[in-house]
Amino acid sequence: MPKRTRAGTLLSLAVTGLALGATLATPARAAAVQAVAAQAPGFLKAADLPPHPGSAWTAGKVTAGVPEAVEQDRCLGMALGGDGSATWYREFHTDLDTSARQVSVRSSTTAAAKGRFARLNKDIRSCAARVEKADPETEARLKDYGTLRVEEGAHVYGLHTVTSRGASDVRLLSVGRDGRTVTVVDWGQLGGFRDAPVKAFRKTTVTAVNKLH
Repeated sequence: MPKRTRAGTLLSLAVTGLALGATLATPARAAAVQAVAAQAPGFLKAADLPPHPGSAWTAGKVTAGVPEAVEQDRCLGMALGGDGSATWYREFHTDLDTSARQVSVRSSTTAAAKGRFARLNKDIRSCAARVEKADPETEARLKDYGTLRVEEGAHVYGLHTVTSRGASDVRLLSVGRDGRTVTVVDWGQLGGFRDAPVKAFRKTTVTAVNKLH
């Protein structure tokens, strides 16, 4: 009996210790999340995205790093991939076929940010050719929707892809800069250029750049 009592006591202490550890870890984890959020530039909210006629937007959390989908993206991966330091992203989705993502990078110097901004614009302009080269059964076409006067500038593009199986997708991409921070907004859904809300997306881009600082 004494042995059972002691075993029960030890188990009870172990469980209490685990619970205490979890209790102590939770504030630490929360503090770490808050620290990441505090360092991050300002991000779009769901209400800032082009309105969807059939579904409301839902926004994910602002997260440090670079998502795998961006690292593998033929338009953005070369300029946004890497170790993910000083990089944050936020994903958005609707209940239908439309989704979006914002990625922001803070460079160590203004010159470095200018370089990244230029590289992103160059990569987006040439990504239709890379898409077709990687998949000869896909046709890709890029549209340049021009520049926006906001902070140190922004540029808007559209990309339409059609596969041999008939799948048609359209993306709107924009790159903007404010000081040392560069942001990219990426919107996409099924359809073609005529389905893309270019005017509303331009407004979204201006909001995204204005919110950085």
